Amino acid sequence: LAILRIDVGERELIPLPKGDTDDLRVGQLALAIGNPFGQEFTLTSGIVSALGRTIRSGNSLFSIPQAIQTDAPINPGNSGGPLLNRRGQVIGINTQIITQGGGGSSGIGFAVPINIAKRVVPELIANGKYEYSWLGISGATTSALVLDRMNLPDGTRGVHVIAVADDSPASDAGLLGSDRGETVDGLDLPLGGDVIVGINGDTIRSMDHLVAYLIANTSPGDVVVLDLIREGGETAALEVTLGKRPSD
Repeated sequence: LAILRIDVGERELIPLPKGDTDDLRVGQLALAIGNPFGQEFTLTSGIVSALGRTIRSGNSLFSIPQAIQTDAPINPGNSGGPLLNRRGQVIGINTQIITQGGGGSSGIGFAVPINIAKRVVPELIANGKYEYSWLGISGATTSALVLDRMNLPDGTRGVHVIAVADDSPASDAGLLGSDRGETVDGLDLPLGGDVIVGINGDTIRSMDHLVAYLIANTSPGDVVVLDLIREGGETAALEVTLGKRPSD
């Protein structure tokens, strides 16, 4: 996301109203406006194809969570523009498409949800930058194979902590990463380490869910309580003071 300062002179501009990502439903109308391939004042339409996608942010090590997937055609020129609902409210900022061979839109586009923009944009205007909170782990959603080999309760869903970054909030708080591995049917399984199943009383079901929670609900310096299951089934609650996300 970026902010532009524009000198509009004496013209009166009316900003587009902002919607609420929490109100979105798969199948509802989605409209993209912009200048695709230089064709000015173009509107394309489609639907909200899926919600809660996680996409890579260019060359960044960090991902964009809770992205909106749409089949409204997005191409160079309306990428970066708004995604609207039928009431003309901005529900996202068109960001990326999936394409093969570098061609145009293949009917799968992604938009940054407006609720993330609502958090980021005021900070960009006030301070010129936005600081994301940072926990300092790499992890994966729990699997049945890992649960079995770590003697964890059947059906446990959460984030298996695979690695903890040095000098990170997670390492300072004592979060444990994997300490060994095992190969099962040709698949390398990291084993050992904590499983995060909750944060501040909210259930965490996957790595994407944890990333989305941190971005939507926390800021650097916040203290969060992680609910953990440790190898063998022992439970623990760990306080973590979140840091600032490091530069890539």
